[in-house]
Amino acid sequence: MKKLLCLFLTFTSFAVLHAQDLSPVLGVGDNRPEAYAFTNATVVADCQTVIENAVMVIKKGKIVGVGKNVSIPNDAVVVDLEGKYIYPSFIDLFTEYGVSGQNGSSGSHSNYRQQIFDSKIDGPFYWNDAIKPYKKAIEDFHVDPKSAGDFRKAGFGAVLTQKNDGIMRGVSAFVALSDNDEELVVLKGQAACGYSFDKGSSGMNYPSSLMGAFALLRQAFYDADWYDSTSGKTVYDASLGAITQNKTLPSVFQVRDKINLLDVARLGKEFDIPFIMKGNGDEYQLLDEVAGTGASIILPINFPSAPDVTDPYKAILVPFEDLKHWELAPYNPARLSEKNIGFAFTTEGLKDKKQFRKNLLKAIKCGLPEDEALKALTITPAKLIGCDDMLGTLEKGKIANFLIASSKIFDPECVVYENWVQGVKYILKDSKLPDLKGEYSLSLSNGSNFDIVVDGKPGSYSLKVKTEGDKSEKGKISVSENLISFSFPSDKKWIRLSGWIDGKTLKGTGAMPDGDNISWTMGFEKAKEEKEEEKKEEGQVAPGKVICPFVAYGNEVKPQYKDFIIKNATVWTMEDDGVLENADVLVKDGKIAKVGKGLKAGNVWEIDGTGMHVTPGIIDEHSHMALNGVNEGSHAITSEVRMRDVLNPEDITIYRQLAGGVTCSHLLHGSANPIGGQSVLIKLRWGCNPEEMLVKNQVGFLKHALGENVKQSRMPSSQRFPLTRMGVEQSIRDVYLRAKEYQKEWEKYNSLSGSEKAQTPAPRKNLQLDAIVEEFEKKRFLVCHTYVQSETNMIMKLAHEFGITPHTLIHNTEGYKVADKMVEAGAAGSVFADWWTYKYEVVDAIAYNAAIQSKAGALVCVNSDDAEMGRRLNQEAGKIVKYGGLSEIEALKLVTINPAKILHLDDRMGSIKVGKDADLVLWTDNPLSIYAMPEKTFVDGTVYFDKEKDKEMYSSIQKERSRIINKIIAGGDGKKAGPGDEKPSIRLNDQFIYDDEDITDFSIYE
Repeated sequence: MKKLLCLFLTFTSFAVLHAQDLSPVLGVGDNRPEAYAFTNATVVADCQTVIENAVMVIKKGKIVGVGKNVSIPNDAVVVDLEGKYIYPSFIDLFTEYGVSGQNGSSGSHSNYRQQIFDSKIDGPFYWNDAIKPYKKAIEDFHVDPKSAGDFRKAGFGAVLTQKNDGIMRGVSAFVALSDNDEELVVLKGQAACGYSFDKGSSGMNYPSSLMGAFALLRQAFYDADWYDSTSGKTVYDASLGAITQNKTLPSVFQVRDKINLLDVARLGKEFDIPFIMKGNGDEYQLLDEVAGTGASIILPINFPSAPDVTDPYKAILVPFEDLKHWELAPYNPARLSEKNIGFAFTTEGLKDKKQFRKNLLKAIKCGLPEDEALKALTITPAKLIGCDDMLGTLEKGKIANFLIASSKIFDPECVVYENWVQGVKYILKDSKLPDLKGEYSLSLSNGSNFDIVVDGKPGSYSLKVKTEGDKSEKGKISVSENLISFSFPSDKKWIRLSGWIDGKTLKGTGAMPDGDNISWTMGFEKAKEEKEEEKKEEGQVAPGKVICPFVAYGNEVKPQYKDFIIKNATVWTMEDDGVLENADVLVKDGKIAKVGKGLKAGNVWEIDGTGMHVTPGIIDEHSHMALNGVNEGSHAITSEVRMRDVLNPEDITIYRQLAGGVTCSHLLHGSANPIGGQSVLIKLRWGCNPEEMLVKNQVGFLKHALGENVKQSRMPSSQRFPLTRMGVEQSIRDVYLRAKEYQKEWEKYNSLSGSEKAQTPAPRKNLQLDAIVEEFEKKRFLVCHTYVQSETNMIMKLAHEFGITPHTLIHNTEGYKVADKMVEAGAAGSVFADWWTYKYEVVDAIAYNAAIQSKAGALVCVNSDDAEMGRRLNQEAGKIVKYGGLSEIEALKLVTINPAKILHLDDRMGSIKVGKDADLVLWTDNPLSIYAMPEKTFVDGTVYFDKEKDKEMYSSIQKERSRIINKIIAGGDGKKAGPGDEKPSIRLNDQFIYDDEDITDFSIYE
């Protein structure tokens, strides 16, 4: 019955909700007037309005008047609050209060082993059970007095609640934190809808990665739009219908970090959904970019605990970014406020809600204005979910949710006495308890005297007795109304006293350690003297600067461009000019302006290149760095996923590869599937956001893969089709055939006249098939992971059958056997220099592969496929001079102009030619030599790696580490090991790996 009432109340107004309790009277009725008048209070009506000596009247759970000249009803209970303050109760927009259900995430590792491909939820729902838009928190909601009490003690009066389960989590409810029955506390049954990238309790394999979750969300949104059209109504799908309905509600998206926040904002823009972001507390690290999204943020303040740095050896293992974040995280709210980014606080992430106030005061000490703090706790959360007509301020007609406090709410000594929720009083601290904090002189009737120090707040006192010098001994104290009892040690024996409080004087009787009864008097001397270190407010000392990226070797200031000329160097043009001795390269506006000898440059930065070599920047045609996830290995065909969605500009590999002369990389999906995902091309602009790293106007590529990885040879328990090489071919053929039919559907629809098209339903948009159709239309190009010659022949024939060019054959370790066929098919080769025998299908690999393919007329490049190898591709190219006899120029082309041609970038990069991007490397030696090191690496003419600056940065990093470590130890926090209240992450190669999503069996496919 209660559940039915809750569903009914979802659609009722607040006025009806509070009209009366619909439950029958059991026992004796309680017909109190429910009217209260609070007088002589300082009412903080909102973050800007303070009314002194005010009157606030409430009746039946609502505010009926607030101000200086408010009439008091005859039936009201009058409460004199002289010297006290009234504030609106707080609102938390990210909780699971009172919502039952299965917790936890199944995790990608377990998903793979379970091999679950179909939803286990019965009914007309979406095919993937991580999509749960039909879920309603109100259906599982119950009042939880204990949890409500914890929230109330932290100052909260209402919360948004939803079970955090799934990628689409359904509809949340806005509820009051009173202990009334469920039908009386629900303020708004359908308040917002929730999203995340965590599939929660779903046991399905798909998605097993962040990019898969992105793709699933996009497809579900498109399916909902299709379903909402005429074409979709031939079937009934409760999930798709709910997605459309939920779009009218505020949308809360739980993001993983500040980079993920930017990607979600891009997703929201695609579907015109202004997501409210449940943040991660690291937004200050990309402040301008976060502000640029225009998104409001639900902000946790679960600041990290200090890492364990007392042991020097353990301290070395603490990542630099963890030290920086420990110091800077408390400044996050202040910096969001400075950028006018709207935010609301949440208790989410705190193991104990008692920590909330402590962290809130810490944020204020670190620069957050008090009015902004109050705003983030009251009116902002109310407005974000459209409930500011109910709560958020103290105004006539609003719900009577308010706090009664001893002083200003953000005063560290403030005591919150009562939290009123829906007009019901909940006592947090006895307001009648006296403030005893101070220093006292205790006199016993036997002539003994002691100096006593009482510290703390009413309801929570501590006591010390002074001994010699500045030393003191801890005692025990208990206060109840005007009664007091305390005890303390004297000569290792305890004196026990009890009595009463009479103003500033305390008196009573007690017992000495020997049993003698005594009387005592304790007089107030003065307020407690604070030690100097206690007087220092945390946050007054300026912290270190934010670096970007927020890892070691991040920049305090983004690299600045300036025109320059390199003089008297050996210039490897990779053009018909070959190698120019004692030549100059002039760069203006990020482009190569002139190449030649004795150039006059005017007033530009001059770099002496004497004895050094200049080459185009190295282009890595096959890389998996800078990605938060490499494989969506769940389904055989995952062409819908995009590497762009998981680009990680903070991967230290970017900087390391700049140090190896790499300026551009092709980031591909892994090789777990016959067809994987859509790759992305980036320039290695270290310190830039994901959008700034993208190569502009790039063509698309789609990863295919054959062989052992795809058929899962090393996973004998696998149940995913295909399990054989012929099954791999059939998987690709099948999706090609489906894509052809899909292409015809759209061609037929697009050929209709305007009036016909308006009356004809559009075909369902299929993201998986869209990518294949783009291959047919030569808007996207096939790249294929292949090893043995039989499969290489197969993919070339299969591509030809469907009118596709087998654009790039990756690895292609037996390509030397079919080089003539490659040339005939128009296929390029992207190969290793000398990898072999690391699995069975590579046993015929040879180091002469690249040279043989090249001499046969194929376009060939050498790639890394490995973060470590990526920073020495120049040496990999040099190997081909030995293994195959290519000239030095032809060898260097394998990592410069050749990959540029393969990636359709040769009009912009890959050689030193007037008009091309100034992606250049200044080497200390012949670039193919093992002794060569980049002196400077330029991307678009900007220096992103400088060998001398690198040395300076190393020194500054060590100094900054020492400064923060000393700060931790000086604060007494150095022994608190671990990430504290933050969600733990697995760290691999000093990089965060989220939710264990990359530590999977699919890692062998990278």
